[in-house]
Amino acid sequence: MAEPAYLAWMDTILFAGLALAAGLTLLVSYRVIRGPTVPDRVVALDTIGTNVVAIAALYAIWSQQGYFVGVSLVLAIIGFISTITVARYVTEGDIIE
Repeated sequence: MAEPAYLAWMDTILFAGLALAAGLTLLVSYRVIRGPTVPDRVVALDTIGTNVVAIAALYAIWSQQGYFVGVSLVLAIIGFISTITVARYVTEGDIIE
C-alpha cells in the first residue's frame, strides 16, 4: 500500500527542520567559543539548548516515539534553570546568598 502524499511532504518538512536546527546549532557554537563577552556566550548556550529541544521534539514527531517529547521537556527545564543560574552569577557574582 502506498503512503499518502501528505506523509511524504511531512517527512521532507521534518527532515528539513531537523537539518536547519542542527546547522544553526553548529553556527551558534562559534559564538560560544569566540563570543566577545560573557553575556554573548550565555545567550549562545541558551540558543543551543533551545535548538536541542527543537531537535528532540522534531525527532519525536518524525520517529513517532513519544518518549522523545518527555526528553525535550526535561531538556527545556534544565536549560531554563541553567540560564537563570548563569545570569544570576554574571549579574551578582554569587549564586547562593
